[in-house]
Amino acid sequence: MELFGNQSNTTIKPLAERCRPKSFKDFYGQEHIVGKGGIIQSMIQKRALRSLILWGPPGSGKTTLAHLIAIECNVELFVLNAISSGVSDVRKVIEKGKVQSEHYGRQCILLIDEIHRFNKGQQDSLLHAVEQGEVVLIGATTENPSFEVNPPLLSRCQVLQLKSLDHDHVKTIIQSAIQNDPTFNKLSIEINDESLEKIALLSNGDARVALKILESSIELSLNQNNHHVISPDLIEKASQKRIPYHDKQGEYHYNVISAFIKSMRGSDPQAALYYLAVMLEGGEDIEFIARRMIILASEDIGNADPQALILASSCLTAIKNIGMPEARIILSQVVAYLSAAPKSNSSYTAIEQALSTVRDREYDIPFHLRNAPTKLMKDLKYGKNYQYPHNFDQHFVKENYLPDELQGKIFYQPTDQGYEKQIRAYLTYLWGENYDID
Repeated sequence: MELFGNQSNTTIKPLAERCRPKSFKDFYGQEHIVGKGGIIQSMIQKRALRSLILWGPPGSGKTTLAHLIAIECNVELFVLNAISSGVSDVRKVIEKGKVQSEHYGRQCILLIDEIHRFNKGQQDSLLHAVEQGEVVLIGATTENPSFEVNPPLLSRCQVLQLKSLDHDHVKTIIQSAIQNDPTFNKLSIEINDESLEKIALLSNGDARVALKILESSIELSLNQNNHHVISPDLIEKASQKRIPYHDKQGEYHYNVISAFIKSMRGSDPQAALYYLAVMLEGGEDIEFIARRMIILASEDIGNADPQALILASSCLTAIKNIGMPEARIILSQVVAYLSAAPKSNSSYTAIEQALSTVRDREYDIPFHLRNAPTKLMKDLKYGKNYQYPHNFDQHFVKENYLPDELQGKIFYQPTDQGYEKQIRAYLTYLWGENYDID
């Protein structure tokens, strides 16, 4: 017996569409905006619709929220997908919205899914209609609106950020689908807490993925008198492999690399290795990872461990020659080393201060430090009285190297971390009170 019978002439909607909530009591997650006192609940209670940008990860409920707002406010909802729609489609909806507003005093909602895929011209076509209230725009996006939505349109909308669903929300959605879906509630479906947790884990907070895994699991389960046992092993088989969400060009890309760098800077190898794994599983460019590690080795470790820069540079060379999957081992080794290394940003702050000084004013180079390759330059006293350090005891002589106006200025201030502690002690020994690094 086929699970769905003979459906050759019938199009079956995906489970996620069949189970879309019809009221807020069946909507799970996003309590911070739909719960008591939340922005959406307040907007619905006051019947004060406003244009929104719903920003959140896949399967967090953006499209469903738009449908529920339309249902609760009893207004017509027009749905466009930015991938397959253009300006002409937008204008048609706007014209319908104008008719609704002018003749019936009613608002309508225009939901544009994946609004970040609209170019500037397409987004600009919405400005007047949103400004005049001819339509209430709800844009759904997985990308940071600050980067993907034009500022004029963004200023006319309120941005609401949705979160990934937690495991309890996902498990509740699965149980609700089993009980309420017209196809599944005719079956005897056995699923325990371990299996529910397995789906929640594999779905990564995406309700749509969770429902697809459930649907595939039921299709693969042994059907004995319409009794389907959904075991963890069956779920694993049905889901194949969870593909991590990692957009190599979007906001998530920058958030992960930021967390990766900050974890190494914070000397936490466990967190750094976790974010490395996230990037590797998401298909991140391994050379991009290695280049960022080279920067960190100099900016955040510096002379506290000069070996760090050498090792990070060697890492880039090695992974270019080796490639994946073995490159992951090299990256792991260097990530662990950089995380555990003593930290100092003295070299970074030194050049920033020096650049700031130069940008304010560039001073004359002292005559004794100038190059004198010609007789004229020597006559002008270029290089006169320069003291050659190697002619002195310990190959050092106290000399004025900075311009006169900057005498006593300190740019590089070694810390007491790692090898830099020895550098600090040596410079203090050489320069004494004149080298004020405290």
